[in-house]
Amino acid sequence: MIIGKHVSIAGGLDKAFKRAADIGCNAVQIFVKNPRGWKMREVEAEEAEKFRAARQKFNINPVVVHAAYLINLASPKDQLWEKSISALKSEYQRCDRLGAEYLIFHPGSHTGSGLEKGIERIAKALNIILNEVDTKTMILLENTAGAGTSIGEKFSQLKEIIDQVDQSERLGVCIDSCHAFTAQYNLAETEGLEELINDFNNIIGLDNLKVMHLNDSKYDCCTNKDEHAHIGKGKIGSSAFKRLINHSKLKDKIFILETPWFDKEEDDDVILLKELRED
Repeated sequence: MIIGKHVSIAGGLDKAFKRAADIGCNAVQIFVKNPRGWKMREVEAEEAEKFRAARQKFNINPVVVHAAYLINLASPKDQLWEKSISALKSEYQRCDRLGAEYLIFHPGSHTGSGLEKGIERIAKALNIILNEVDTKTMILLENTAGAGTSIGEKFSQLKEIIDQVDQSERLGVCIDSCHAFTAQYNLAETEGLEELINDFNNIIGLDNLKVMHLNDSKYDCCTNKDEHAHIGKGKIGSSAFKRLINHSKLKDKIFILETPWFDKEEDDDVILLKELRED
């Protein structure tokens, strides 16, 4: 099983690998900058070399990067839209220097301009970024919980974005279990998981599902609220995650935890998922 967790880069980007390995992970997700700010310094050659060396030492594959939260490619405001393009482009370039396989971002919010216009803005922005950055790193659109004017709660919305991007082969999707649950899929029930898999396969295609964020939910199904809980401690439940990680169509996917950190050396979520794995 490919299992990772979002870990801190405090003290240097390369420190993430030991943190991931110490809790039993063989994959990792990180931010490559402060996720709540715009500023980002250059990654020097020495830092990139240390990053790659640490990755090899701890044998962590793949490396998943999560983009900053402030980025909104759907914004109708030109200043924020252009700033968001510049920010995601910079993170994409940083992923290339570090050799990260995936860069995940939230599609954004149309803030009242309408779903169709928001999708057009996202696709136009991605066309600009993909045209200007040549890298093997794949950009992944993440599904959302559907609160407010956010875009991406329905797989059809993600498909519309992908269809409007010229180099769509450089795009993929990340499904967050908490977001899917509070948006529309009752993963606590067997039928809910099957519905999610069938819908995704019919609309986008399972080959385009590259990463799954494994998060339990503090809120009930279909509430459009996004707050992660430890695995088995939320409304989805451990039985649902056992079904998910062992499903024949999902078991070879990359699983990344975004649950809170524990105040101890072990990570109970990683331990539980390994216990629930059947092979």
